Amino acid sequence: MRHQDFAPPTPRPGPRRRPVLAAAALAAVCLTATGCVADGGPVPGAEEGAASRPASSPPPSSPSPREPSAAATGPSSEPTSAEPLPRGPLTGRTVVIDPGHNPGNRDHTREINSQVDIGTGRKECDTTGTATDAGYAEARFTLDVSRKLRTLLEERGARVVLTQDGDRPFGPCVDERARMGNKEKADAVVSVHADGSATGNRGFHVILPAAVKGGDADTAKIVAPSRELGVRIAGNFVRVTGSAPSNYIGGGTGLDTRDDLGGLNLSTVPKVFVECGNMRDPKDAALLTSADWRQKAALGMAEGISSYLKR
Repeated sequence: MRHQDFAPPTPRPGPRRRPVLAAAALAAVCLTATGCVADGGPVPGAEEGAASRPASSPPPSSPSPREPSAAATGPSSEPTSAEPLPRGPLTGRTVVIDPGHNPGNRDHTREINSQVDIGTGRKECDTTGTATDAGYAEARFTLDVSRKLRTLLEERGARVVLTQDGDRPFGPCVDERARMGNKEKADAVVSVHADGSATGNRGFHVILPAAVKGGDADTAKIVAPSRELGVRIAGNFVRVTGSAPSNYIGGGTGLDTRDDLGGLNLSTVPKVFVECGNMRDPKDAALLTSADWRQKAALGMAEGISSYLKR
């Protein structure tokens, strides 16, 4: 969502930035950038994301049909099958996928409301996430897309670790999510989300880490590579899904830079968040609740990650 390891500000209408033209510009990168043939190179002229952070207070998440077990506390690094990973263009690379929130968070409000250190301050451990008007929870969406993304990356030879796979009662907390990617020395980390903004606000955006230093937070070494990862994901997301960049965040670039997210502040490896669409808008919600579109969203991210890792 408009990502909840922060208190959501009061919503306000964002500027319209001709998202169709921006989408065409992003997709055209794959036809014009050197070395980019359908794998999303840098976006020409992309600027740092807008400072405004419009969001509406999301409703509680609806429960997932899959109940998480109470035992597991670590990341899920098991491949999707017992067979060895195939050799491919991403062999030897490690990708950490972070499915935002957790279906069980709604039953553990005390735990997820506890404060954790994000280097520059303290924030909630986690939140429930948002949901569509019909009750399709962000936590269910992120887990489904993350599993699809894992499969696609493993088929290309990558070792994939999930921060949670429906195997924890709640969380993990945002600081722990960052530490998981750091511990794995991941080549790339992608946190999967969906936004909870006002009706009429549409499109995806990719959140990039700002230059932050304080406490345990020091993003100096990851700002540039994270931006490249985010730009490549954005270009491929347009191309594969047909979705336009956000019309309310990022000035039409599909990119937004943030300094208030613990998951980014505490990361020591390249990391971005992908807000795949706005669950509170009926048109975006129709996409997010479509299994076919979710597969496209996973493929767009897989193409962007692959492009970044093969550069």
